[in-house]
Amino acid sequence: MTTPADPVVLLPGMNCSRRLWQPVLDSPAFVAPPGGGLQPDVLQPQLRGRSLDDCVDRLLAQLPPTFSLAGLSLGAIVALALTRRAPQRVTRLALLAVNARSPRPDQLAAWATQRRMLADGGTARALQQQLLPVLISPHRRGTELDEVVLAMADDVGETALDDQLAIQQTRVDERPALPRLAVPTLVVAGADDALVPVERHEEVRSAVARAHLEVLDETGHLSTLEAPHAVAAALSTWLTW
Repeated sequence: MTTPADPVVLLPGMNCSRRLWQPVLDSPAFVAPPGGGLQPDVLQPQLRGRSLDDCVDRLLAQLPPTFSLAGLSLGAIVALALTRRAPQRVTRLALLAVNARSPRPDQLAAWATQRRMLADGGTARALQQQLLPVLISPHRRGTELDEVVLAMADDVGETALDDQLAIQQTRVDERPALPRLAVPTLVVAGADDALVPVERHEEVRSAVARAHLEVLDETGHLSTLEAPHAVAAALSTWLTW
């Protein structure tokens, strides 16, 4: 008798909703592990909280005892923090568009400015519109994909986005904990990622003993929307590790 695999937890990036992962889940390349019975349950919690630790506390309270964990961008940062704090809960880890370093002063200033914009009546969509050029590779830009990215901001809304900016502002340097990661780890980089260059992904891969790096050509920061079949294939292989 086969036993089901651990649930798969998918964490979104900042100002991103379930639409971020849907093309991957819909891809025929996303399949269950061989002999693992039915496709594992997929859980997609929101990123909420007034700090990184608060966000991790909330996730640990709502997630199953053990799970496979994948996150993109801010979701990858939260995934690293969660695994650092509760390594016994995570059976494998996938990090997409990941930067394990602490925030730079210019990033902290930008997030503070964005929070002020929201407090003054700005919208999550307007903020997302400003970021479109760095979220998507120029090879993938188009009206249809742009609208999906903007619709995610509508899904998230201003209150949740302010939470996510607060989480960003309380990030820490995760690099010292990377050598202690003991689970199979997949790192996925977009070759055209304007926010997190491939070098940052290589830094994570080189620090984690059981890590593998996939670099996707002509793909930017939001790889799950830009190259869903390639991401689905990589995750399906990861689920067999």
